[in-house]
Amino acid sequence: MAKHQPVVDEEEAPIHGDILEAILTHVPLIDLVPACHVSTSWRGAVFSSLRHLNPVKPWLIVHAQSTRSPYTTTSHAYDPRSHVWVDIEQPSIKYVSTLRSSHSNLLYMQSPFRLVFSSDPLQLTWHKAVAPLVWRPDPIVALVGERVVIAGGACDFGEDPLAVETYDLKTRAWDTCDDMPAILKDSCASTWLSVAVDKTKMYVMEKCSGATHSFDPITKRWQGPYDLRRDPNVFSSIIGFVNNRMVVVGLVGEAENVKSVKMWEVKGEMLDIQIEISEMPKELVAKLIGQSPRVTSIAMNSMGNFVFLHNPADPAEVIVCEVQNGGSFCSWGSVGNAAVDDGSRIVKNLVYTCANVGLGELHQALRSGDRRFTIKEEME
Repeated sequence: MAKHQPVVDEEEAPIHGDILEAILTHVPLIDLVPACHVSTSWRGAVFSSLRHLNPVKPWLIVHAQSTRSPYTTTSHAYDPRSHVWVDIEQPSIKYVSTLRSSHSNLLYMQSPFRLVFSSDPLQLTWHKAVAPLVWRPDPIVALVGERVVIAGGACDFGEDPLAVETYDLKTRAWDTCDDMPAILKDSCASTWLSVAVDKTKMYVMEKCSGATHSFDPITKRWQGPYDLRRDPNVFSSIIGFVNNRMVVVGLVGEAENVKSVKMWEVKGEMLDIQIEISEMPKELVAKLIGQSPRVTSIAMNSMGNFVFLHNPADPAEVIVCEVQNGGSFCSWGSVGNAAVDDGSRIVKNLVYTCANVGLGELHQALRSGDRRFTIKEEME
């Protein structure tokens, strides 16, 4: 009689090395956080995969604030590395006033009594300041280095509409500065101006004309105007920075008939060198316009080499542009706005920021104990 051979359980071959790193390129960033805790080798594979194969990319974060009491806020983030929307479950931002954003990464609320703001990637930290001397219902607000700049937007009755003040984060004190240029008197509000910042200056562009001024919060001086409207057929422009390079995005044609959307890089000490980088594909222009009968302006958020564009009048679609090879090539695409299609019938105020979110930022947010990240929708 034949003897039965004992069955030996074979252990599965461990996944490691290049194979593991290749697999991790397809894993959403938020799921790489627990993967780091599997073992030392897995942790190394995660960091190697992010460094060499599929690096971290800036997130677009859409904050949806209800327009009804208690004005709760929900947040949704698009991660272009993983091509997914992420629901950020966190305590609702404490209401002070209508939530607003400026120059891609500053989130703020202001009332006649105080100003609260955050430039933290995931808004773990908020700064609170007493209100500036001049009350302004619609100012431009920017964070330049260690100073918050708040300018314009004041009422004509009794207040200087061009007033400028800065708030020092170290001394926690306000200081007055030179007024905004008089030429901006009829457009000195965030509705009509596009704002961008670098390490030392704030740049303010009049959307309809392309006329741009710079402000140095250290010297408290304005410079300009600089004409950044390269194409005379551009009827509306916005400004930002891509990889520390100033860019202008312009709508070509008319508000009722947007023919194209173009992007230029601006260089030179006098901002007088303007080089066309790319033109948005026609099918994406149609998505950007959406159902809007008129497009008077669009909005831009930028960080790293990514540019996110949307139409405030019809925000259902977000246009994504990755600027590559120093600006010699642009990769265009689009993604549905998860904050618009959230199934809620409540009217919401949508506010957009950009953030460099990596494993460190996610670890810190999760350690706070009151934040969770879940994938909402995978994009094709």
